[in-house]
Amino acid sequence: MNRSRLAPGAGIVTAPGDRPVLRTSEGEFLRIDTGDVGPGELVDRLTEGEGQASSAELDRLVTAFEEAGHAVTEPRRPPLAGRTVHLLGDPVLTEPLARFAAAKGAEVHPITADDLAGLARHRDTAVVWCLDSPVPEGLWDEADRLPARHTAWLRCHREGAHTWTEPLASAPGDVTAAHVRLRRLAATAAHRELAAYWAGHRTPDTGPHPTEPAAALIAALLTADLIAWAGGEPRRGTRLPASRRLRRIDLRDLTVTEHPVLPVPEVAPLPAPTARTAP
Repeated sequence: MNRSRLAPGAGIVTAPGDRPVLRTSEGEFLRIDTGDVGPGELVDRLTEGEGQASSAELDRLVTAFEEAGHAVTEPRRPPLAGRTVHLLGDPVLTEPLARFAAAKGAEVHPITADDLAGLARHRDTAVVWCLDSPVPEGLWDEADRLPARHTAWLRCHREGAHTWTEPLASAPGDVTAAHVRLRRLAATAAHRELAAYWAGHRTPDTGPHPTEPAAALIAALLTADLIAWAGGEPRRGTRLPASRRLRRIDLRDLTVTEHPVLPVPEVAPLPAPTARTAP
């Protein structure tokens, strides 16, 4: 029979002269009523201790830990186990992301833009495209169709000293790259200039390019979005869900700011003007 162990991140704290306290993986402290069970027996049962004591009361305590998620009987699966992540873009960003995603259990494959149209429709598959440059017009149009095929779509790009990580889209109606562009244009008074910048009417790029720490930070943030997608819902404590969160990373000081962003609803085209007849 598998023995229960404390869940990753959880621990039992015993202050001198006081009852044992559970520190949850979320950082909360909860007092434990051990009843007739000695605190040492409970600690041994839930850790690598050698104690083999067993009683109905001890079994009840262990079951309560398991039901609350503070103890597990089997090793926890990596959060991206069973998920496939296709990566494309600039190696300065895709290489650390490949390592991080694989460490969390994902099956990682490099692809090219030409492979997008032929990807199989699969809810356990994500495409991540990372650019160390602004996004050329039309480059992400094909990838924006992936959520309609129930394939997750995540991306990042750099504009000057800022890298943007865009919301993860995994279903029809989620925020696409086109939506982000429309929202950003609507949010600035310099919309004509921003559109011209995206269209390539700008001086040559002078960086700064992501350093190794900056690339690791960006890859970690993207991995967190993939984990949120694999979990099916936002993680506790997250202010914005991954599907509605636009991040800006300042490459000079590695500060991160978050902005909520919503899809842009489709609107009907304006009616064609009707010919007016002279009276």
